[in-house]
Amino acid sequence: MMLSTLSMAEMASIAPTSGGQYHWVSEFAPQRYQKLLSYMVGWFSGLGWQTALFVTSYTAAQQFEALIALNVPSYQIQGWHGTLLSIAITVFAIVFNTALARQLPLFEVLVGALDVLGFVAFLAVLWSMAPGAADGEVEEARYDDDRRKKAWTGFQDNTGWGSVGLATLVGILGPSVTLIGANSTCHRSEEVRDASWVLPRSMVVTAAINYTVGFVMTVTIMMTVGDHASELLDSRTGQVYVQVLLEATKSRVGTSIMTALMAVLLLFCAVNGVTTSWRQLFAFARDQGLPYSRWLATVPPGWDIPLNAVMTTLIITAFLSLIIIGSSIAFSVITAIGQVGLYTSYILTLGAIITRRGARSLARASTWAGRACRSTSGHSHSWSSCSLFCSSPTAPSPAPADMNWSCLVYSVVVVFAMTFYFVKG
Repeated sequence: MMLSTLSMAEMASIAPTSGGQYHWVSEFAPQRYQKLLSYMVGWFSGLGWQTALFVTSYTAAQQFEALIALNVPSYQIQGWHGTLLSIAITVFAIVFNTALARQLPLFEVLVGALDVLGFVAFLAVLWSMAPGAADGEVEEARYDDDRRKKAWTGFQDNTGWGSVGLATLVGILGPSVTLIGANSTCHRSEEVRDASWVLPRSMVVTAAINYTVGFVMTVTIMMTVGDHASELLDSRTGQVYVQVLLEATKSRVGTSIMTALMAVLLLFCAVNGVTTSWRQLFAFARDQGLPYSRWLATVPPGWDIPLNAVMTTLIITAFLSLIIIGSSIAFSVITAIGQVGLYTSYILTLGAIITRRGARSLARASTWAGRACRSTSGHSHSWSSCSLFCSSPTAPSPAPADMNWSCLVYSVVVVFAMTFYFVKG
């Protein structure tokens, strides 16, 4: 995914715009296909970012649920709890993007510092206090060593697909959803000075730091979890890492502090999600790509933001939040919808720049971030294509209740978008 970030950094360097992917396609695709492909990428990107905002809000809500379950033994997590918390978190994020917009840079710096401190704290706790971290008896040490080896070598296909490799691709949703979105910065192009210089650097540096930190944390968790992941999945908190921390620290208070830290960090991830989602929606509506585009792109007198686009984002998140009340797998399906939407927009954008590079030269990228990625587009395209496996059901021949319906929703969006395109769009 780092290669995809490099490729998009090149495009942001050449053509910095709030439209992001759909504008890049209009610049780099063959002329006869520019209009249609740009339009479809705008829809895919909008679908991805609107659902991604819900996913972020609900993930933050799950941390608050875990915090309550950790400290209130009688508390039982219910679907409607997540719904109300997700809506409340989105409202909080919108307030920060409207009434408190001028204070947002200060809070971003503070949360960034908190992120670094949290990373160090998590590593310190798990490396020093997790089972097997300290010297113990020989048998216990040998058991912990065997358990860690199984975490890296004991791969099994429990899904019924008959292949560990295929099962891994089908289960790629969880890991890869944490890697998308590095291009979110480009949707603020029109608000940044010298965007062609600043944006590519921010995309590449941010992605490099977070992917490195994420890898270290993943290795740490895997070494800690070992081969009893199934037991941790049954935690009443609903969050594996919370149970891992509780077993490591033996302290409910310490675990609560760490969980609260995670909740705050994800809360401000939702703030950033709102920032990206409504800007992409506004940009596409401004270019007349959506129904009621003029209304969505309206900036009311006395406001610095398109309030209608912001409130539409809230309504979409609230609607998606209602779905999780009636379905335990709805969250995974919605996550897959957002991921398929964004990855489709990446695939078409990368395909456009590969075609353009093969047909004639591109404008020279203005930064090292752009120039460094000229050989990465093909690899990025392959990775993005593999990631579409996340729309597959978790097991072959699923019952309707266990089916991954993201492919159906995706198809409905495509049909609606194409109908609107030929009728009015």
